[in-house]
Amino acid sequence: MVSLLCLCRFGKMTRCQVIAILLLSFLPRTAAGSSLPTLVPRSTVQLGRAQFSARAVLELATRCDQACVRREAALLPQDFQEYLFYETLYANGTRTLTTVELSPGEGSTERRWPRRRMRRKRQIYGTDGRFSISGNHFLMDYPFSTTVKISTGCTGVLVSEQHVLTAAHCVHDGRDYVKGAKKIKVGFLTPANGTGRPVMRWARVRRTQVPKGWIQSLNSVSMDYDYALLELRRPHRRPHMELTVAPAAEEMAGKRIHFSGFDSDRPGELVYRFCGVEDETAHLIYQHCDARPGASGSGVYGKVWDPVRHKWERKVIGIFSGHQWLEVGGEQHDYNVAVRLTAPKFAQICYWIRGDYKGCQNE
Repeated sequence: MVSLLCLCRFGKMTRCQVIAILLLSFLPRTAAGSSLPTLVPRSTVQLGRAQFSARAVLELATRCDQACVRREAALLPQDFQEYLFYETLYANGTRTLTTVELSPGEGSTERRWPRRRMRRKRQIYGTDGRFSISGNHFLMDYPFSTTVKISTGCTGVLVSEQHVLTAAHCVHDGRDYVKGAKKIKVGFLTPANGTGRPVMRWARVRRTQVPKGWIQSLNSVSMDYDYALLELRRPHRRPHMELTVAPAAEEMAGKRIHFSGFDSDRPGELVYRFCGVEDETAHLIYQHCDARPGASGSGVYGKVWDPVRHKWERKVIGIFSGHQWLEVGGEQHDYNVAVRLTAPKFAQICYWIRGDYKGCQNE
């Protein structure tokens, strides 16, 4: 269910905007002082062993046209709950499916009207705005030190003492797990002794969790649920980034997003970039941050106001997914895309990390 950007012409509401309102009405957003939705696991069943037959894709590209609008318009609230069912893949190749029940929180419903702008280039927009992070001091400095490499070729971000958030397509293609997912590892870029280049030190993964919203169609791939969580076998010793429900772009400092990744055209380097948000929908953040294959799975963060600490804090609000072509009114538009952490997705990931949904209510 890839969301479609809509255009308001001559002060009148178009058909796609009406559809957007209906979709957003099913997705409550946590407001200040409001509780998250409650995500309660109901049953877990054993599945057959994964085949690990899929090929890892480092450059995810999708298209959205009027057909995807019609698909989303036909969704019911219970469909969104089913998309939060999830698979757990263990290191020995076994896997399970867990069903959940989602109860809305008290957060207000957000309605967001996106803009549209034309761009005809992809991945790199005009002058390359990426920065290679070099020097031992910077590599180990927060937030760069929270970026890790996934052995299937993608990027991830540390979100707890033992968990890494990345893109689902880095481990699963929608049909099966990729060949390297059974023995998947997480790489920590570590300063080398002396004057040598930094080295990658690898840690093993205990289990991988992917939402059914990603594993739900054999015919089409949606970016809306392109996220996965990896649990390491042992805790790491680095700081991690905090997660938060993605606010509107206007609520982030400078309306900017930032992320670091291991772009394929700069092997052995950590690459940082930032840019403004171009458009956003219930599930996706549309932007023109320069990126290359390998950056998928990067933790997208913004500076969000923390009412408890009374200061701006860097917090992960999404996961960089890839590229999307949009066809609107016969015109094509292209964007780099990040998956927004909506309140239900945040509740799910928090449960994966904590193992206790009650502990996520006041996050």
